[in-house]
Amino acid sequence: MKKVKVEEVKSNLTNRRSFLRISGLAIAGTGLVIAGCSNDDDGGMTDPPVDNQLPGVRNGVFDLGGGDAGILTYAYALEQLEADFYTRVVNGNNFGSVFSSEEQSVLTDLYRHEVIHREFFRTALTGVLNDPDRVLPDLNFDYGDLNFSNRLQVLNTAKTLEDTGVAAYNGAGRYITTPDYLVIAGKIVSVEARHASAIRSLLNPGSADFAGNDVIDANGLDLAQMPSEILAAVGSLGVVQTPFTAQFLP
Repeated sequence: MKKVKVEEVKSNLTNRRSFLRISGLAIAGTGLVIAGCSNDDDGGMTDPPVDNQLPGVRNGVFDLGGGDAGILTYAYALEQLEADFYTRVVNGNNFGSVFSSEEQSVLTDLYRHEVIHREFFRTALTGVLNDPDRVLPDLNFDYGDLNFSNRLQVLNTAKTLEDTGVAAYNGAGRYITTPDYLVIAGKIVSVEARHASAIRSLLNPGSADFAGNDVIDANGLDLAQMPSEILAAVGSLGVVQTPFTAQFLP
């Protein structure tokens, strides 16, 4: 087995960190452009969806809805979870002592990206739905026994969330009918895949885990899961405390 030098690891982390920052800025720019577009602008957001599957409260519980609006709301729910997790990580009292300086930089970049993603979806959905009651409210989360002062627990949780996020976007893409939305989803999932790779490299530097065969299939493609599969998996973790339904999503 090849021995990995400390200098190589630091170099890899520095290069990855720079790319993560650039990726986040690109998404931030995209969010600002789309959020500022009107229906009359070339390449702007399409007209608000009009059907009986819009996101909103049904029988006293918020439902994510169906169609493109439902898929965007589904993505927004997942981004809320990731943003909340990394916010707790980087703001933990022991963040500076638990993680190395390189790890702190990577985790901080991931935190910034996920907050950007969350706010992008909040703004986009607020604009396209044009009704605050149809925008998914802020979700509450409880991580149970997760020790945010334990490096391995935090990184393994991050690995689960990032791998799940990639599979979620890949699985939902086929159901998006609006080209603009599909383009944005493709850009975001590419950043999420970078996140997953970065976390896996922190856990096992110098290995092939960054693209392990547990997430890459025999055809060299990332795994994809339907919304119902992802929501069931996330629900089983017991982290999301705010109830919602997804009766119109596949």
